[in-house]
Amino acid sequence: MQRLAVELAASWTDQREGRLHGRRGGARRRQAGAGRKHELVFTDRLLATLIYLRLDLPQRVLAVLFGVGQATIARAVSEVRPLLATRGYAVAGRPGVRLRTLADVFAYAEAEGVTLRLDATETQVRRPAAGKPGRRAFISGKKNLNTIKTTVISDAAGRTLWTGASRPGRQHDQTAARTEGIDDQLDHHPTVRVLVDAGYRGLRRDHKRQVIAPPPGPRKNIEISAATAEIRTRARRRQSRARIPVEHAIGRHKHWRGVRRWIHRRDRLAQTYQAVAGLVSDRDAIR
Repeated sequence: MQRLAVELAASWTDQREGRLHGRRGGARRRQAGAGRKHELVFTDRLLATLIYLRLDLPQRVLAVLFGVGQATIARAVSEVRPLLATRGYAVAGRPGVRLRTLADVFAYAEAEGVTLRLDATETQVRRPAAGKPGRRAFISGKKNLNTIKTTVISDAAGRTLWTGASRPGRQHDQTAARTEGIDDQLDHHPTVRVLVDAGYRGLRRDHKRQVIAPPPGPRKNIEISAATAEIRTRARRRQSRARIPVEHAIGRHKHWRGVRRWIHRRDRLAQTYQAVAGLVSDRDAIR
């Protein structure tokens, strides 16, 4: 908590001074520290935001706990959450190094010889109001619920390296990955290998030497020998065991109540998920 506060304090101060500069329309007229004092100092704002993300407590409850108004808590969360979301993801054995973009992740994997694990997870969200365009886009074909899908990349130890490509639940996992630029990164880093599930077989078709997907099952009305079926089953199990760390990474994200089921505005889920994943990666990096 103390290290996190030190890391983010300067960014929060700069953000606040920039906002005040725009409101004033020029440089400050009084010395720093003059004027009305904060109801919550930055450390308390950070603590309130962490509690909000971890437990998804109502802001009015946090307001009572901290002895301030609900608007103060809402303002604190809106200020601190973007700072947490843009921190990036910690790297084991590399203190001070953080992966902030998809290009960073693939460059790191190429330099260190890391085989990436790729998967998507869905978070249930509120159903859009009737009559709004794109209402059906959030209905997941897998869960038959209104969801937002987030793509996650981890290493062999299940440490989170990147999250993003947040798309409405109806969009296919592979389409979200291609749209975000993962396909292009595979072209730019031809030595990087990625383990995926059966939903990314199209990506496997385009990058045969890089993307490793489970072998397909037998086609309908085509009989295969028992020995061939056993070989395919063993191959699928080996691939599943190698890919499972990304599922463990997603499971650690879901310990945070907010990303397990999102009951707030849908456009804030992506930023919240990135903030949570970045915090989880800090703990994973020291395991």
